[in-house]
Amino acid sequence: MSKSKTQSWDKTSRRKFLGGAAVAGAAIIAAPSVVKAQGPVNMRWQSTWPSKDIFHEFALDFAKKVNDMTGGDLKIEVLPAGAVVPAFGLLDAVSQGTLDGGHGVVVYHYGKQAALALWGSGPGFSMDANMLLAWHKYGGGKELLAKLYESIGANVVSFLYGPMPTQPLGWFKKPVAKVEDLQGLKFRTVGISIDVFTGLGAAVNALPGGEIVSALDRGLLDAAEFNNASSDRVLGFPDVSKICMLQSYHQNAEQFEILFNKAKYDALPEQMKAIISNAAEAASQDMHWKAIDRYSRDYVEMQTTDKVKFYRTPEAILKKQLEVYDEVVKKKAAENPLFKEVIQSQIAFAERATRWEQDTVVNRRMAFDHYFGENAAAKKI
Repeated sequence: MSKSKTQSWDKTSRRKFLGGAAVAGAAIIAAPSVVKAQGPVNMRWQSTWPSKDIFHEFALDFAKKVNDMTGGDLKIEVLPAGAVVPAFGLLDAVSQGTLDGGHGVVVYHYGKQAALALWGSGPGFSMDANMLLAWHKYGGGKELLAKLYESIGANVVSFLYGPMPTQPLGWFKKPVAKVEDLQGLKFRTVGISIDVFTGLGAAVNALPGGEIVSALDRGLLDAAEFNNASSDRVLGFPDVSKICMLQSYHQNAEQFEILFNKAKYDALPEQMKAIISNAAEAASQDMHWKAIDRYSRDYVEMQTTDKVKFYRTPEAILKKQLEVYDEVVKKKAAENPLFKEVIQSQIAFAERATRWEQDTVVNRRMAFDHYFGENAAAKKI
């Protein structure tokens, strides 16, 4: 090819290339404008929590993260429990499209499929809530949860986040010293814990969080558990009881759930879906940090201001909980193949992960006693 032809080709090719690049660049620049022209996507959600509960605050925190990260292209409004449907009606409302999404816990759907309670009720096979979330994301739990929702015809997309610390045994009229003290008590709990406390001799009534304190006040319940120091305090537990038993295996590894109506979620642009997924993980850690700060403050306030007395649940009761739980899940696994599949998956992950944890993580009790015990080394530093 001659030099003149080469130069001519180069000029022509360059013009075509630059022209194509300009078109592509214009398309890239125009794409957001097209999205903007369509207007923001508005979603109406409901939580399963009263507006004053810190759990509803966590729901608002997640929505704000998504709203901010999308620059307003997706706007989630979160209403409190009962604004549209009762707390326990959230799954149906989201599945049917009455609500676009919601914030709650998987265990509240226990009545539809017993295996759903395995994301929250029980000892977690010695996993804490953060480890159970690790199983959910990397150990097959996410796929199993989708399979369970499909089995009951739930038209939803689920994101789990927000590991909860071990929940108290509950609020009582007097300290619980032995298993027999639970016999005949009218007690509130949810999920597989219903079966566990029934096995411990209690008469169980599953109530939403916002209805518990009034039931205690009217004598419809003798005792109850909900979740944590901040929620329990703001919901009014210290007004109807001054005895709280700490530590239990009935809900040792629970987390929150973010639900989307599947059709509504599937219609979102891929970029928004990516933001939602990453916002859930960001909110998970933020919720964990906020919980440590707020729960510890309210734990102190309930002792100093509300005059609540806290007791550790006796080991005999904890051991009995494990024994009863084993009987419950063995029975349900024999009746429900999906339940058995989830149990086997959790056990396989927990055996590996908790062995690593027990061998690796130092017990912080010695350090706590050293700094804040009788000798209080922290005061000498």
